[in-house]
Amino acid sequence: MTHTNDILVQAAGCVLWRRSSAHQLQLALVYRPKWADWSWPKGKLKRGETHEEAARREVLEETGHTCRLGAELPSARYIDHQDRPKEVRYWAAEATGGAFEPNDEVSDLVWLTPDEAPGRLTHERDRGLISVALMAIVTDDDTRGL
Repeated sequence: MTHTNDILVQAAGCVLWRRSSAHQLQLALVYRPKWADWSWPKGKLKRGETHEEAARREVLEETGHTCRLGAELPSARYIDHQDRPKEVRYWAAEATGGAFEPNDEVSDLVWLTPDEAPGRLTHERDRGLISVALMAIVTDDDTRGL
């Protein structure tokens, strides 16, 4: 199958997480009205930007939060809304500060438990990252003595 543009669109994003005041693990999902979907914060690389830089920038732009990248998670490959092949590299990322403000791309952000997140995520490919992210987060917590 040929697509309108066979140049691979490069993107990066994060499964952004935090611990609530009760030490409960929560994952951030963003709502993008343009696509009418709930997803992980992500976006296309800018010229000269690394995947890691793009992941941190997209988290900040879409959620208002800074983050610390942890383990890289499996990439997603799919055909985007413009019929182009796209690859998104993901990281588990701990939120380190900030606050959400609705913006041009994202109208809402929710923090959900790992059990709640699959029911809100629009795309199956996003749901598959939860279990892998949880393993990375637990490993990261163990390494840091949390």
